[in-house]
Amino acid sequence: MTRHQKRLSAPRRWPVERKTETFTVKADAGPHGEAGVPLLVVLRDVLGYADSRKEARYALNQDNVIINGTPISDEERPVGMFDILAFDEREEYYRVFPGEGGRLALTPIDREAAGSKLGKIVEKRNVPGGDIQLALHDGQTLLVDDEAYTPGDSLVVANESDDIVAHFEYEEGVLVTAVAGSHAGEIGRIDEIQVTPGSAENNVIATQDDIPDVSGDGFETIAEYVVVIDENFIDGSSEPSDRDAPAADAEEGEVADGEDDAKASDEEDATEASDDGETEDEGEGGDQQ
Repeated sequence: MTRHQKRLSAPRRWPVERKTETFTVKADAGPHGEAGVPLLVVLRDVLGYADSRKEARYALNQDNVIINGTPISDEERPVGMFDILAFDEREEYYRVFPGEGGRLALTPIDREAAGSKLGKIVEKRNVPGGDIQLALHDGQTLLVDDEAYTPGDSLVVANESDDIVAHFEYEEGVLVTAVAGSHAGEIGRIDEIQVTPGSAENNVIATQDDIPDVSGDGFETIAEYVVVIDENFIDGSSEPSDRDAPAADAEEGEVADGEDDAKASDEEDATEASDDGETEDEGEGGDQQ
């Protein structure tokens, strides 16, 4: 498998300009799989906290960047949906949220809300010892002894202790956001869950009539693409709602496209790869427009 990532073939949700340079940084193995965006892209192209890969590495080595409560030193570490980014020195905190068209967006939140993150249960299994193991969308696993949790539900998990802070059931009437598909980034309330016989995906029909600051005629998508969220994900509340979810204090902000100053860093990325013994096909970069 190649260690390089061409800009033209980068996933659609990556906020990078496609035709400024040939290569960009490649995401390392880690949470979120192929859905993750390298941390360097977030620091350099989205937030503008670094002008180059070298500057990003320096900041990371100072333990100035924290994801889900853990200092991160790898600039290629994937960042994905509902991760919590904390910059304590700047007193800035963000939740990764689905934006329009499936692009990742950063929602400013307060320090208290940054202490926990949202996760969708994608798998549930029994393990030796009588416990139940829950697998979340980002690869995290939790051991519980309660049968109440089912795939499709959402959990709010404390970053430091991995304790479950809140549980949102997947059912009709709850608030959801679409994280993939043609309706990615839209928020609605489940009006109907259509169970499809056989191996076909179940469908979700969501309305948008009674949701503050959300307008639209509703949408329909498959169940795999929706995640149950809480009211304070969209109302800017600084206090937990009745369902005890963590709070957000600002509206969602769409991630901007890559900055022009990313060019020099991408050239540096290619040079570093060559120094490590990696070679590229001759003339490959010249084919890009």
